Amino acid sequence: MISNVAEAMREHGIKPSAHRVAVAQYVLNTGEHPSADRVWACVKEKFPMISRATVYNTLNLFAEKGLIRELHLAPDSVVFDPKLEPHHHLIDDETGQIHDVPWDDVQVCKIKKLGNFEINHYQVVMHGRRRRASR
Repeated sequence: MISNVAEAMREHGIKPSAHRVAVAQYVLNTGEHPSADRVWACVKEKFPMISRATVYNTLNLFAEKGLIRELHLAPDSVVFDPKLEPHHHLIDDETGQIHDVPWDDVQVCKIKKLGNFEINHYQVVMHGRRRRASR
């Protein structure tokens, strides 16, 4: 949880404004991986006059400046992740909820042997369902 979002914004070269701080308060302190529409709906509760375009532009600025990460985990779906340290993701196929998976919990072997590509980053995205309790 980030208590001083305005300072975090300044550290990333972002000038704090009331609307930007409101968006940052939500997105940096949520345990979710919210879409822009989800951020807009939540921020709108406290700032009813904030526009969808302002939220979209703010999130894009935050991602561009490295304050958050923009994730494309499914076709036609963009979500934002405030957790910047390396980690993977698990998507619950029943609920759509995205869970963080610690980096060291997933081992990828032979990643350096992919033809003529030099790998500079990778992320594993897993899909699954909770196991049903046995009777």
